[in-house]
Amino acid sequence: MFALALALSLAAPQTPPETGVPVLAADSEARWVPFELTRHNQIRFAMTLNGRPATAILDTGMTDSVASPAFAASVGLKPGVAGTAEAIGGRVAIRWAATKALTLAGLSRSGGRIAIADLAALGGGDASADLLIGGDLLACCALDIDYDARRFRLLPSGRLPFRGATLPLRAAEGNNAWVTELSLGGRRLRPILIDTGDGAAVTLARNAWSATGLGQPATTTIAYGLGGPVVSQVAIVPELAFPGLAARDVEIRIEGEGGFSTRTGSAGRIGTGFLQGYRVLLDPRAGRLLLAPGARAAAPPLRSTSGLLLGYEGDRLRVLHVMANSPAATGGWKQGETICQVDGAAVPASVSANGLTAWSVGAPGRVMKLGLCDGSERDLTLRNFY
Repeated sequence: MFALALALSLAAPQTPPETGVPVLAADSEARWVPFELTRHNQIRFAMTLNGRPATAILDTGMTDSVASPAFAASVGLKPGVAGTAEAIGGRVAIRWAATKALTLAGLSRSGGRIAIADLAALGGGDASADLLIGGDLLACCALDIDYDARRFRLLPSGRLPFRGATLPLRAAEGNNAWVTELSLGGRRLRPILIDTGDGAAVTLARNAWSATGLGQPATTTIAYGLGGPVVSQVAIVPELAFPGLAARDVEIRIEGEGGFSTRTGSAGRIGTGFLQGYRVLLDPRAGRLLLAPGARAAAPPLRSTSGLLLGYEGDRLRVLHVMANSPAATGGWKQGETICQVDGAAVPASVSANGLTAWSVGAPGRVMKLGLCDGSERDLTLRNFY
């Protein structure tokens, strides 16, 4: 799986009272949290819950934090009131549980609640992450993410630790999600969710894209949310404008009718695929989002020239999606087919966050000889198609 998109809008008829209040230590500015970017472009780090170490993912697109069932059982969380959550890919079942103590760098909370949900869609099962940390814990503070140095920290609201373009930021009405705005095709689009749990760059609701008048997107892609797989249309736009900042050549994904953005009342979301090009300060209490260009700010999006989006399965590559209007589409490739050889050699041992390998984004005109696992072989001529 790749390009994982995670966001929840948690809602249940009854939930345990939110008795826990996050407390920020006086020396929190010095407590940087090192992280790794997963192959799905997610911020993964270490923290503790109920005194036990946990692997967590920082997900500002989530209104409430979530624990996997396996980890919840290991730390004695008792599932209580049932509910459902809006997630990318569809609704998911949750249970609420009371917590004793939670610690994340300089932030601590005694009491409070957490949701329990199946996190298998993270790719690799519950072991990929024990917790998803959402806005219920982060809204108390400012969040400073230094993608180049692979570290983040929590600060008191109002701090300005670096200079950058200043965008508006606020908590969405009625929940802990954080939203801003952007301009595309001369149209201002809002609210736009800031979603560090989403590995893509920018995703828009169908009606928001239509309002820009930019026409029909050129191709398609697939992503995986907690609710299942989602096929979206894709375009590369020459410029995406924010107050005080213009980003060039940005990949935009356009959800179908009734997608997650539409269901949750937003125009779209900005994910880590875009944010990782910047140092980012999120401070909803102060009403601002700061973006300072980093080492990857000018990096062009990775574009497929094959049209095959792939998942690595041991000694083979499985076709997860065939992009519309691509060489693979015209060549009759189908989802689910498996590749065991590339130009006579074993398949590569990894796939990027976008489901791409080095050869699948190769120079136009190159002819790839791909050996399928059923013993047949096909030629695939690479070309630009979006």
